[in-house]
Amino acid sequence: MRRLAAVLALCVFSVAAFAQTTAIVGGKVHTVGPQGTIENATILIVDGKIRSVGTGLRIPANATTINADGKLITPGLFSPIGRLGLVEVGLSAGPVDSEQRGEQFTAGFDVADAYNRRSTLIPVNRIEGITRAAIVPSPGSPDDSGSAGHVLSGLAAIVNLGDDDVLDRRGAAMVVTLGQSGSAFAGGTRSGAWLTLRNALEEAADYRDHKGDVERGMRREYQHSIADLEALQSVIAGDIPLLVRINRAADIEVLIEITDAHGLKAIIYGGSEAWMVADKLAAARIPVILAPNSNLPGSFDSVNARRGAANLLVDAGVRIALADSQSQTHNARNITQSAGNAVADGLDWDAALRAITLAPAQIYGVADSVGSIEAGKSADIVIWPADPFELTTYPDQVLINGVVIPMISRQTLLRDRYLQTDSEKPPAYRD
Repeated sequence: MRRLAAVLALCVFSVAAFAQTTAIVGGKVHTVGPQGTIENATILIVDGKIRSVGTGLRIPANATTINADGKLITPGLFSPIGRLGLVEVGLSAGPVDSEQRGEQFTAGFDVADAYNRRSTLIPVNRIEGITRAAIVPSPGSPDDSGSAGHVLSGLAAIVNLGDDDVLDRRGAAMVVTLGQSGSAFAGGTRSGAWLTLRNALEEAADYRDHKGDVERGMRREYQHSIADLEALQSVIAGDIPLLVRINRAADIEVLIEITDAHGLKAIIYGGSEAWMVADKLAAARIPVILAPNSNLPGSFDSVNARRGAANLLVDAGVRIALADSQSQTHNARNITQSAGNAVADGLDWDAALRAITLAPAQIYGVADSVGSIEAGKSADIVIWPADPFELTTYPDQVLINGVVIPMISRQTLLRDRYLQTDSEKPPAYRD
């Protein structure tokens, strides 16, 4: 029965939690908002939203109180890129729902419907502070039939790692692969990848301007499907950004020219050489999702990768978000380590915290509701016993939308089972 109860606690949150007031008292709160850092603060949460944060607040008599005395409190962490809920085991025989292949659907490929909020990877990451995540499609390598991905991989989405109403924003960005990686999907040249993107943008604009003629069959056929051209309308209107995987400084300069010419928004993922054109990126207001640990030349696209790139970008006025260099899916939780390494290389501590909380929310256009501890925002809150950037620090408690989540995952259940060294039962039969 205890085992069943633990599993149920892992999968089910209490709906009643939304109907009560919660007060977190006594902690050092890093709001990542206008109030800065507040010592011995109180956070009042009502119906899953932050009502107020500060000192000397009156706590309602019916409030559930969480004592955070001596603790450090931050907003929930935001994984800026990855495949949480879209994959379980990457090399298994089952589908990897993030991989786009073929020419039938490219820009219109939308991963939101495939998101599995019951994935075993969700609890593993949320008990270590991840409360929001961008789930992102990627071009698949050729399958047995030879079908491969496309330069345009489709639409990213923003999810929360709670239990209900998990889809925060569908179609948050259009994913594009350029540079050396993109050349693999465009005839083997980076010029082919750029031409594919330009053609898609031009066809989308032509479709917008002649939609009536297209519907009457009076317009030429397009290379891209109507579903893809519809998906690109938000891009050419400037409503959603291109999320571009790119590293080389020369390619980044071309991207800046294209976004300026077409009036587009863009986000760079990778950006190994982005520090070399930091001033241009700041002027173009293009943010960078950076993996600080990817600081060695892994290819000719990243010959000038270096330590301290995050600090150089921030000093130039570029907004950055931090990602884990190895697995932003199974180990999205490791962004705290990425932030710690960035601090060791010169990035300000508060800037590093912003880069894994508020900055990704701003980049994806959801900062009005998440990313900082401010009145009116969703109560995504993490209570830490010490500096979260230290390798051995793990959260004491995590709240998502004001709900205190069970600090249980498949990994903790297995740990507890195998720690029962005094049990006579084989591990499979232990509670």
